[in-house]
Amino acid sequence: MTKLSVNLNKIALLRNSRETKLPSVVEAAKTAIAGGADGITVHPRPDQRHITPNDVVELSNLLKKPEHQHVELNIEGNPTFAEQSNGYPGFMNLVERVRPDQCTLVPDSNQQLTSDHGWNFEEITFDFRQLVERLKSQGIRTSGFVETDQDQIDLAKKIGLERIELYTGPYANSFGGDMQTEVLNKFISAAQKSINLGLMVNAGHDLNQHNLPLFVQQVPDISEVSIGHALICDSIYEGLEQTVKNYKSILLKHSEGP
Repeated sequence: MTKLSVNLNKIALLRNSRETKLPSVVEAAKTAIAGGADGITVHPRPDQRHITPNDVVELSNLLKKPEHQHVELNIEGNPTFAEQSNGYPGFMNLVERVRPDQCTLVPDSNQQLTSDHGWNFEEITFDFRQLVERLKSQGIRTSGFVETDQDQIDLAKKIGLERIELYTGPYANSFGGDMQTEVLNKFISAAQKSINLGLMVNAGHDLNQHNLPLFVQQVPDISEVSIGHALICDSIYEGLEQTVKNYKSILLKHSEGP
């Protein structure tokens, strides 16, 4: 069955809107786990607009407790982000400090509102392969944020990534419209291409309770979906634990595998 990793960025964003510790990111993680979350995802940015380095450390400590060791920590971000004067230690420094189960490398800039495109590996100006090996040598699973371009998937394999995360924004935007089938077919082909190459496939961005069932029904062998914005929005009305249960129920009913 496809696993659910709950992205807690929006919890931290709400907390940061006031000089307060509420809502607590750690308590939100505990509640998500109570609802059946298989993982917790965070995306610490240099401007610390939501998840902070301290949040990352606290979540790592939480998930290392015996009762939570079945829950994975996934840290997303751009590996080129360096140390900042505001206390941000640099992305790679932070990842290597806590050693999450998975690191998802994303080509975003600090000015972006949210991640909105995948890597173009042909335009990279740093040694991506060396960076991937550096993470893998510390027992950190590597994933890269990509679109459905099959040439980029080929390059992801050559670079040494163990997984890709398909950027599902285009699918979400097309859902219910005339382009839905055409766009969905691109995701099906991209996932099958990845599987044939030996890459495991994650997916995320703008997935919700309406568009998730069709996606996991039709796109083969999705290992994990990372969902934050829609899930946190739903939780305003349904409660966080119940919302996580709802998403897990969708995955249990519609995705492949045991």
